Amino acid sequence: MTEIDLSAPSEIHLIGAGGAGMNGIGAVLCEMGHRVTGSDIRESAGVTRLRALGVQVAIGHSPANVTASQLVARSTAIADDNEEVLEARSIGATVLSRADILTAICKLKVTIAVAGTHGKTTTSSMLSLALVSAGLRPSFIIGGDLNEIGSGSVWDRTGELFVVEADESDGTFTQLGAHAVVVTNIECDHLDYYGSIEAINEAFEDFASAAQGPKIICIDDVGAGLLAKKLEKCTTYGEHSESDYRIANVTLSRYSSTFSIFKRGELLGHCELPVPGLHNVLNATAAVAAAVELGAKPEKIISALAKFAGVARRFEFRGESDGVTFVDDYAHLPTEVEAALAAAKAGDWKRVVAVFQPHRYSRTAELWNEFRHSFRDADHLVLTDVYAAGEEPQPGITSDLILQAILAEYPSASVEYLPQRASLKTYLNKYLKSGDLCLTMGAGDLTLLPDEIQHRVG
Repeated sequence: MTEIDLSAPSEIHLIGAGGAGMNGIGAVLCEMGHRVTGSDIRESAGVTRLRALGVQVAIGHSPANVTASQLVARSTAIADDNEEVLEARSIGATVLSRADILTAICKLKVTIAVAGTHGKTTTSSMLSLALVSAGLRPSFIIGGDLNEIGSGSVWDRTGELFVVEADESDGTFTQLGAHAVVVTNIECDHLDYYGSIEAINEAFEDFASAAQGPKIICIDDVGAGLLAKKLEKCTTYGEHSESDYRIANVTLSRYSSTFSIFKRGELLGHCELPVPGLHNVLNATAAVAAAVELGAKPEKIISALAKFAGVARRFEFRGESDGVTFVDDYAHLPTEVEAALAAAKAGDWKRVVAVFQPHRYSRTAELWNEFRHSFRDADHLVLTDVYAAGEEPQPGITSDLILQAILAEYPSASVEYLPQRASLKTYLNKYLKSGDLCLTMGAGDLTLLPDEIQHRVG
């Protein structure tokens, strides 16, 4: 790890500036007063946002984009042989990873890091909004865009707190030096890096143990619950009777959730959350617990959560056409899919039609059999082929593995396998009926499908 000091203005160049990982960092660096430039391989909403902040972003990588006076930070997608990385090293510029520069930002404030296999984007968003409502003026960098703000990052020069979504995918979240941590869950993912669930558990234990402040852990989750037992001191949340922040009286509906929160037996308040699903109830409770432990007033937090409008691509309502409602969700892991479909089922639609695009060949190879129970709450499943996300295909690794796992458990399941993305629109235009919910799920380009169907594209 390369340590740097960002307390004084610097010249900083970001390689892969438009991507989700670097875009929020770039915006924050600008707001901190640094002189930022960037490059990316294509135009994107992230590139447009940075340009609106005054950042010069070049399309295409070139040695000419880099100067010796700059700090050069690269996204995790940028390889060692990238020409800008090679140029920076040849002229003596400091080359930083995303983790290096994020850690340097964390050092400037009291950092609250939110981690977990899933749920961390929504939980980080809820926590940030709760702290804003409580008047604590937090800064934040989050992987998704908060619908109220339209941005996943803000730098407040006067506030002391900094909420960061801590990405566990490459183990670097242990470097952040967070004062307080939240762990939503711990499951098997990113085995290409960790190699085993034991190594994943160890990384989360290192992450949580290093925090000197509050440690907020979901006791309902098996993996996080085991972590809570290992820690000398932590604060737990969930429906479990032993939770420090206990959830009760949960009511789930199509568009919202209501529940009560008790802190060590004392009622904190009744929450009305304008997003559906038990998983969001858990995320909101994590935000309440963290904010209260950091000194925020419960009534301010609960009031903020009542106005929470969600995060882009987290059970996001995308419109209605001919009586069919379209919702899109980033769910791409087995338990994420199960949670999204549970939220859909609670909405009492005539039919829930799930459309799922597996993400990455490596992840499909690791987890295909874990999906066998994930689609139980769907009335009909349309399964398309794997979204590569830059990976090379692996022999024998296709969505058919997931299909066969489902049918082995549920031989009468209503499933349609359409490997070719192009055939989805034609099929769904014929299959969907008024009163249906069409729920698209995945981390790839399937997110474009609701708009394509509603606007009759293609």
